[in-house]
Amino acid sequence: MAGKKVLIVYAHQEPKSFNGSLKKVAVDELSRQGCTITVSDLYAMDFEPRATRKDVIGALSNPELFNYGMEAYEAFKKRSLASDITDEQKKVQEADLVIFQFPLYWFSMPAILKGWMDRVLCQGFAFDIPGFYDSGFLKGKLALISLTTGGTAEMYSRSGVSGDFRYFLWPLQHGALHFCGFKVLAPQISFAPEIASEEERKAMVTSWAQRLRTIWEEEPIDCSPPWYFGQ
Repeated sequence: MAGKKVLIVYAHQEPKSFNGSLKKVAVDELSRQGCTITVSDLYAMDFEPRATRKDVIGALSNPELFNYGMEAYEAFKKRSLASDITDEQKKVQEADLVIFQFPLYWFSMPAILKGWMDRVLCQGFAFDIPGFYDSGFLKGKLALISLTTGGTAEMYSRSGVSGDFRYFLWPLQHGALHFCGFKVLAPQISFAPEIASEEERKAMVTSWAQRLRTIWEEEPIDCSPPWYFGQ
C-alpha cells in the first residue's frame, strides 16, 4: 500500500539461503505496492547482540552496581544510548509494519536477533511500567514473524513430537512484541525447506508473496493465551 513504511529485521548469514529468498520477495512485493522498505540485515551489519556497559555513552546513573535495564532506561531519557541502538529505534519508530525474518534456533530466534530485541526494545522506548501490552509504546504498529523450521509441519502439530508451533511463538509474539504494544499478524511459517523439493520451496516463497499482496487488509491475531494454548 503506497505510503506505508516497512522494516524487515533479517537474521541469516547467507543471502542465497531460503530465508534470503523470503526476505527478497518481501522487499520486491512491498516495493511494488509503493511501500518504503528498510532492511536491517543483522549479520551483514555485524550487529552487537550483547547488552553491555558500552550501550550507555558517558556516565552511568549508578557506577557502583551495574543494572542494564535501569541504565538503558535512563540513557534513553537522556539521549545517551549508543548510536547502533538509536539507529534501530528510529527505524522501528518510523515503521507501520515490522517483519522479522529468521530461521528457528532451539524454538527461538538466533542470538543476533534476540540481542536486537534485548537492546533496541528498551524501557522508555518500547514500553514503560505502566505502559505495556495493550498500552505498550509501539501500539498502532503491526509486527509479523516469518520463520523457517528444520522440522516438518507434522512435528509441530499439537500431537507431534515438537508440540504445536504456537507454543514456541508465545514468548516471541506475546512476551516481546505484544508486550511492547505491537498488533501481531499471523505468523508465516515455512516448514522444513531443507528437506522440501524445489517445487515445494518455490510454492512457499510464492505463498508468502501472495499473502503480502493483501497484508494491509489483515486483522491481527487475538494475542492472548487461548490463541497459543487453546481454551
